[in-house]
Amino acid sequence: MNRYLKTTTAALLICAGPAFADMDAARAFLDEQIGDLSVLSRADQEAEMQWFINAAQPFQGMEINVVSETITTHEFESKVLAPAFTAITGIQVTHDLIGEGDVVEKLQTQMQSGENIYDAYINDSDLIGTHWRYQQVRNLTDWMAGEGADVTLPTLDIDDFIGTQFTTGPDGKLYQLPTQQFANLYWFRYDWFTDEKNMADFQAAYGYELGVPDNWSAYEDIAEFFTGRDLSHMGVSGPVYGHMDYGKKDPSLGWRFTDAWMSMAGMGDKGEPNGLPVDEWGIRVNENSQPVGSCVARGGATNSPAAVYAIEKYVDWLTQYAPPTAQGMTFSEAGPIPAQGNVAQQMFWYTAFTADMVGEGAAAVLNDDGTPRWRMAPSPHGAYWEEGMKVGYQDAGSWTLMQSTPVDRAKAAWLYAQFVSSKTVDLKKSHTGLTFVRESTIQHDSFTERAPKLGGLVEFYRSPARVRWSPTGTNVPDYPKLAQLWWQNIGDASSGAKSAQEALDSLCAQQERVLQRLERAGVQGDLGPRLNEERDAEYWLSQPGAPKAQLENEDPQPVTVNYDELIESWNN
Repeated sequence: MNRYLKTTTAALLICAGPAFADMDAARAFLDEQIGDLSVLSRADQEAEMQWFINAAQPFQGMEINVVSETITTHEFESKVLAPAFTAITGIQVTHDLIGEGDVVEKLQTQMQSGENIYDAYINDSDLIGTHWRYQQVRNLTDWMAGEGADVTLPTLDIDDFIGTQFTTGPDGKLYQLPTQQFANLYWFRYDWFTDEKNMADFQAAYGYELGVPDNWSAYEDIAEFFTGRDLSHMGVSGPVYGHMDYGKKDPSLGWRFTDAWMSMAGMGDKGEPNGLPVDEWGIRVNENSQPVGSCVARGGATNSPAAVYAIEKYVDWLTQYAPPTAQGMTFSEAGPIPAQGNVAQQMFWYTAFTADMVGEGAAAVLNDDGTPRWRMAPSPHGAYWEEGMKVGYQDAGSWTLMQSTPVDRAKAAWLYAQFVSSKTVDLKKSHTGLTFVRESTIQHDSFTERAPKLGGLVEFYRSPARVRWSPTGTNVPDYPKLAQLWWQNIGDASSGAKSAQEALDSLCAQQERVLQRLERAGVQGDLGPRLNEERDAEYWLSQPGAPKAQLENEDPQPVTVNYDELIESWNN
């Protein structure tokens, strides 16, 4: 059992020492913001707050700066929790909200320059391969046991966090602490799919039942069926579309694909949480976890037939079944569109949008009692996918402390990171942003009560299925350098400037040039790339696993499942 798990309220009070006047601010915060939305009793909440007050004493008046991307959860942290932390502890926190790409850029700059730009970052666990290899972030396992022991919350309870397997390196060390987590799932209009006329018309047209698509063939049929369909019998006016996505040549287009689209198509190898030896970026590693190639000629899969299939399906669906404006949209611009009420389904949908789907602007997709007309389910898989492969992406935005941050500033920032992730706070934060990181929060009665209004989100996170969705793994040795290549090259395919094959040939060649530079520089030591010699593509395509030879039939028999039966299987 984790050493943080056993600490009781009494022990916390012993650690806390004498009370300070700041406890008045803490009680006001608990009254006004937390109320009954905590997994802890009021006495235990006050004990945690007293611990923060005393642990923060050496840092009174210090001004620290932290940064995260802009999503609902982090807005709550920045606008509500940061001021509360300042009032309670006397540590002045500025929590900046910027674009995800900008967060990575700032972190990369700090890595390269050694200048302390931010005292802590909330950055995706997708960088775990980078952090483990470069060793430029504090590994939290050693930090909590050593230099940061005096500022580590006794009731932090690491075992309660559901995403630490994503932030742990192959060396067994924890490098980041999750503070928000969301999955990439399939979203659809449950009311449209269960409408008798729609069901009968679909059966007549395609010869099988309208339901949650299990594979891309069924998804494509459903997209075709609903695009342009007259749904006036359901009170729906205006054009209707069978699919939603985005295609603007923008940094957000990169994570549209590195967030497991290729593994969903079946490009990589079997293996959970990530394919081995070839992952969802198409990068191959050897038995020592050293990247050895990205192109098929070196045993990678980034430009393989399965990858080409994945991109071609994306482009075809975007141009044929999505609103025409989608091709010019970014991630953030496209996110709210399904809530407007004219989209039937979206395969690549982040559960981070759930808060917007149940908010004031979502009346078109909500019933009068506030229950959703939509549901979420596992995403369908492509023709190259096989049982045992990664099935989807899960984002784990996590607190990260850089080695270049002075110790005292890192300690103050670590206190803030724990405050916003504490058991006192997490349940309220999760009800606000719906991005779960703690098991105790997921299992709380308040979410049992709220589950019917969240379209399957709670059922998913309480099911065994959730562990099969995972972030980028450790095959990627330098996320900041490699990620920027994706949106530029995929953008060429999205715009029609290049074919899918041409864009992916360019992408894998550029990835390998980065790998070669890392190999020559030797900056990652024995963990860095060691590229294979190039061989004829047929050699690798004839080997078991990825890269895979082109299938004779990339459009297998469509399969759908009944949503209610699917949810029941999760509950059992």
